Amino acid sequence: MVISSAPEQQQAPAPAAVFDWLDEAAELRARAGLTRTLRSRPAEDPVLDLASNDYLGLVHHPAVTRAAAEAALRWGGGSTGSRLVTGTTALHTELERELAEFCGFEAALVFSSGYAANLAALTALTDPDTLIVSDAYNHASLIDGCRLSRSDVHRAPHSDPASVAKTLAARSHRRALVVSDSVFSVDGNAAPLAGLSAAARAHGAALLVDDAHGLGVLGAGGSGALAAAGLAGQPDVVATVTLSKSLGSQGGAVLGPRRVVRHLVETARTFIFDTGLAPAAVGAALGALRLLRAEPHRADRAREVARTLAERLTAAGLHASTPDAAVVSVRAPGPEAAVRWAADCRTAGLAVGCFRPPSVPDGISRLRLTARGDLTDTQISEAVRIVGATAPA
Repeated sequence: MVISSAPEQQQAPAPAAVFDWLDEAAELRARAGLTRTLRSRPAEDPVLDLASNDYLGLVHHPAVTRAAAEAALRWGGGSTGSRLVTGTTALHTELERELAEFCGFEAALVFSSGYAANLAALTALTDPDTLIVSDAYNHASLIDGCRLSRSDVHRAPHSDPASVAKTLAARSHRRALVVSDSVFSVDGNAAPLAGLSAAARAHGAALLVDDAHGLGVLGAGGSGALAAAGLAGQPDVVATVTLSKSLGSQGGAVLGPRRVVRHLVETARTFIFDTGLAPAAVGAALGALRLLRAEPHRADRAREVARTLAERLTAAGLHASTPDAAVVSVRAPGPEAAVRWAADCRTAGLAVGCFRPPSVPDGISRLRLTARGDLTDTQISEAVRIVGATAPA
């Protein structure tokens, strides 16, 4: 009889060493030029801001801030709980009704963020017998929703309805869902929504579109990319939006047929188990929405600024994207160069975004400029001057 010896026990690391691997990971990111840092900004920042998502310049508009303050004074600093328990106020219901009407859908459901809205739609409208066909350049929130969905996920080539149709035609799943951003946040290019809808409809699939960068910029009066494509309110189309970009507030929403919204109320975990959006944010979004409805030219102005900005950057010899909405990007030589370029822009008085791997799906680093609708011609010229003057040699 062979007597086995007791396995040798591995000595446990000291408590102070259990997270040493984080330092090693940080060192690897630093070597690759991928270190990220937080930078606090003052309330009165003197730099020209082309880094935010404030597409219509409404964050500080008196009508928006006043609506936020009045909502907080009336309803309190927080919503007090899940929307199914105590967190739904009359203000939430009012915003949902007006948002659905403005965007052309039957119903809307407000969430604490656009990220939560995307997770809700993708996890509640799918199951293991669903095929999700997701654009390769989709936002991280859509990607995470796909991962959590328990569905079979196919990563489709960017903006390629023919490939989507081919994938759908070969499916054996009971249900299918085509997923895409309406406007991709890296270069600001619009998705071929008509083609995606046709591919989905031909094969009995639903279409889910994240219109975060289209709401307030595209469509009549800023009603969104789906309205512009004639798809708003269709029985097989669902949209998600964020309230933190064109509407200058916080939060997100899902828009679609009433039965879709009803299903989300009863099944979406990021709705059921999350605290409702704070009243101040609801009030601010409602104030911005009403302002946009009263002044629809704001959407036209945002697109005009984007075109002007791109044209002048290109004329200055920079590789700028051709914008379909309010995002303009300028390619950088690499991650470290992009970081230095953005920092040099700030030192010169201009705040710009800096996109680099792994945030960019094509691996190309960029500066990202927001063509805010409230920018003057002088400010546009100054932004172009600074970007050009600080460009890497």
